Amino acid sequence: MLKEKISQNLNSALKEKRELEVSVLRQLLAAVFNKEKEKRYKLSKEKPNLDLEKLGKESPQIKELEKQSAFNDEEIIEVISSEIKKEKEALTLFEKGKRDDLVKKVKAEIEILGKYLPEQLSEDELKKLIREAIAKVGAKEMRDMGKVMAELMPKIKGQADTGQISQNVKDLLSTAQGK
Repeated sequence: MLKEKISQNLNSALKEKRELEVSVLRQLLAAVFNKEKEKRYKLSKEKPNLDLEKLGKESPQIKELEKQSAFNDEEIIEVISSEIKKEKEALTLFEKGKRDDLVKKVKAEIEILGKYLPEQLSEDELKKLIREAIAKVGAKEMRDMGKVMAELMPKIKGQADTGQISQNVKDLLSTAQGK
């Protein structure tokens, strides 16, 4: 499982004193933990007869809730993608501010996070999948973009930047609309 792999890599980075990697992986695991906590809270609200304060941490209900709220690899990939998106936004700002020291650091952080994503699609592979999705939903104009994205995203989640996907869908739809 991806979460265990990240934890193992954090431990080896700690032993080998790779400070940047330790920092990035701790930040990632904290983000995953917080998202799991949010999920656990939502799940507990769906069960009105579950009083968390009266139950001990070792109670079967709490254990079951923790088990249900544990993230699977797909959800962890979403968190990683979200963290990379934040880093890219920071990168843009640092580049505008001509902060080369921070640009270098953020690029290294993005590279570390990227190791945990599935293999990224090439531009050609992405466009091929988008064309297939457009054909499948019968999209003809820009207002069909939502349908195309809904068809496409579950298939390629984590394999390409969402902004890149969106831009390619827009380009291909506007080309199709212009014909």
